Parts: sequence; C-alpha cells; structure tokens
Amino acid sequence: MQYFENILGTIGNTPLVKLNKTMEEVPALVLAKVEFMNPGNSIKDRMALKMVEDAEARGDLKPGGTIIECTSGNTGMGIAIAAAVKGYKCIFTTTDKQSQEKVDILRAVGAEVVVCPTNVAPDDPESYYSVAEKLSKEIPNSFWCNQYDNKSNTQAHYESTGPEIWKQTDGKITHLIVGVGTGGTISGTAKYLKEQNPNIKIWGVDTYGSVFKKYHETGEFDEKEIYSYITEGIGEDILPENVDFSLIDYFEKVTDKDGAVMARRLAKEEGLFLGYSCGSAAAGLVQMKDQLTEDDVVVIIFHDHGSRYVGKVYNDEWMKKNDFM
Repeated sequence: MQYFENILGTIGNTPLVKLNKTMEEVPALVLAKVEFMNPGNSIKDRMALKMVEDAEARGDLKPGGTIIECTSGNTGMGIAIAAAVKGYKCIFTTTDKQSQEKVDILRAVGAEVVVCPTNVAPDDPESYYSVAEKLSKEIPNSFWCNQYDNKSNTQAHYESTGPEIWKQTDGKITHLIVGVGTGGTISGTAKYLKEQNPNIKIWGVDTYGSVFKKYHETGEFDEKEIYSYITEGIGEDILPENVDFSLIDYFEKVTDKDGAVMARRLAKEEGLFLGYSCGSAAAGLVQMKDQLTEDDVVVIIFHDHGSRYVGKVYNDEWMKKNDFM
C-alpha cells in the first residue's frame, strides 16, 4: 500500500509544466513550477512546516502552544495545516486588502484571524506586524514565526525548491523568475541554483508601490517609493532579512492591472487557475522577453491557486471597478 502518515508528507515535489500560448512572444522554453499542487495550495507550505519544525527543535514551540504569524494568507494556511496535524492553536494577523476568501479559508482550518489596516506604517501599533508581535508577548506558550526575518523560510527553499528545479531541468535551467515578498523563495532557491551554476540568472518581480527594485539598484530605501497597491503576495514596504539582494540579478516591476490580466489569461489559455502574483510573475517575464534566446530554459515559480482570488481577479465586476477590463 502507498500512503503518507499525514498530509504534511505531501508537501513538495511539485511538477514543472511548459507554458505555451501565454509565452508565444518569449523565445525561450518557459517552465512553470506549479506550487498550488501543495496541500495548502501554495509554495508557503514548504517554509511553514520548516519554521514550525525548527521552532520545535529549538524548544521555542512546546506542546499545546499557540503559533502566531502575520500573513497575507498563504503562509498562514501552511502553518494551520501543520498545526492541525501537530496539535497547536493558531492566531494570524492579516491586512484588510487581502481577499475575503483567504480569511475564510484560514478560519476553516481552525485559525483565529485578526484583520488589521493596510495603509499604516510597519511600526504603527495597528499594523499586522506590530499586532502579531504584541500578541506573541501577551499570550503564554506562544511562538511568533515572523516569516520575514525567520531564516527557516530561506532554508526550506534551499533544501527543497532549489534541488527539485535543478533535478527536473537536468541542470539546464538558465533563468529563474520569482515574485518577491518575504524573499525566502527567491533567496533559498537562488542560493542552491547558483551553487550548482553561478551563471544562472535570478530575476525578481516587484510591484509598483514596493521598495525592492530601487533598493536593489541604488542601495537607497526610498519611502517615496512606498504607496498602496492592489497586488497581493509580492512587494514590501520593509526590507525582510530573507531577501538576499546579492543573489538577485535584476528586479522588474509589474502594474496591478498587468498582473491581474495575465492571471486571467493563464486560466483561459493554459488551464492554470493561479493566484494574482503568478500573473505578475508571468507578465514580468513577458516584459523581459528581449533578454532571452531560444537556447534559454526559464523556470517561473507560480506560488498559489486562483481559489484565493475568486472575488477579485476572477470577478468581472471587481476587474471593471479597478479599470482592469
């Protein structure tokens, strides 16, 4: 008989799928790492489990404890799955710009969710970072994962995502495209791949309203770059410790509209029902097509599933309201 001891054993080993119609303008072979095949429907399952297990090993997380995290949804889902199997409570803070589906899904798997305002500074007492930290200090026997600065995030991708991509492409990968949020996915995967072949190019996709691109190019943290944006899951108004800028060769910015439109194209033309930031990553790659040749093998990471965005990107009225249609 073939079976796993529990759902956590199914995390990882996701497939590579060739993109066709949406990449007709791109001369290279484009392969998507389809991460919604993880049990929590996102790549965050990998690092969520790693953060929890590393905390257990250190003694930071004890039986009967409460896991606290600030999340845009996907990391929370991964942690909630691990907590359900291992017997922990969960409290997640999120922002009011996240889709209602994300909040409902987190509650469905047993988590308590605290919704915080989006348009406040990171150090504001009402920000979802600050509220998570406050709760971790107030609640006995609790552990705040802090995915932005917790290096287990990067390590998870160094141990799993990077080796999988190297093996699946038979070492032929020339470019990696990743939407950047906490930075763990791009940094951990890039570290492994560049150790195998330092010539592999690592391209990060950013969004307008985020500080990453300018900081990478100038070393300046420019607060004028920070403003509200609609895209979920990528871009930041802080510099997470998990973003290793030395491993990233280039950042490309993508508009809210272009990310949303491409996500819908991927569903209709490739049969891939994906999250908002997946559309951004694909749109960023198309914008950089002139830097690629027919000999290149590009891997693009598709982080999550479209079920998180049915009320937004995949809703015609929402698209029209935002002038995206």
